[in-house]
Amino acid sequence: MNWDIVVREFISLWVVIDPIGSIPVFIAVTAGLSVSQRHGVAIKATLIAAAILLLFLVAGQVLLEALDIHLEAFQIAGGIVLFLFALTMIFGDSKVEDEKKQIEGNAGHLAVFPLAIPSLASPGAMLAVVMLTDNHRYSVEEQIFTAAAMLTVLAITLVLFLLAGPILRVIGESGASVVSRVMGLILASVAVDNILRALTSYFGLA
Repeated sequence: MNWDIVVREFISLWVVIDPIGSIPVFIAVTAGLSVSQRHGVAIKATLIAAAILLLFLVAGQVLLEALDIHLEAFQIAGGIVLFLFALTMIFGDSKVEDEKKQIEGNAGHLAVFPLAIPSLASPGAMLAVVMLTDNHRYSVEEQIFTAAAMLTVLAITLVLFLLAGPILRVIGESGASVVSRVMGLILASVAVDNILRALTSYFGLA
């Protein structure tokens, strides 16, 4: 196995999963939870993201080809979903108590949305694992190494999530609210960029 390829794939997966960029999102959506609840959400979110990405790694290419779905169409759909979530982060209720009540009532769902999807298992990450394990180009051994690299990135992400508590204590609830809105703007930009890239690829534009 060429270790240069392994390192390159690890870096590619690190970029698309973006553990560092997911920390502000985690802090923002779990600001009203206890430490044990935050840890539970962190573990559940990373496990769900790992399951989803492994599913796409194994069967994503087969599924998309069977349904005759262009990768660009999948990327655009994911970008739209990400953009809609970003709007809720930007224009959501800024009252801390209301946010805490909403979060506490849906703590289990936070692990699924927005943390597992679309923050960790984003459309870009799903497409990346499909392309990095192209059945027509890569052997089973190479695909196993790709899966190992992906799981390593997610393990690092989990560690960062578990360490997010001290960060939250420093910035406070007001800081988390500010981070939420700033990240919402960044996520909206990322979503639009994904859509534009997919359109450019689909239409063969320069």
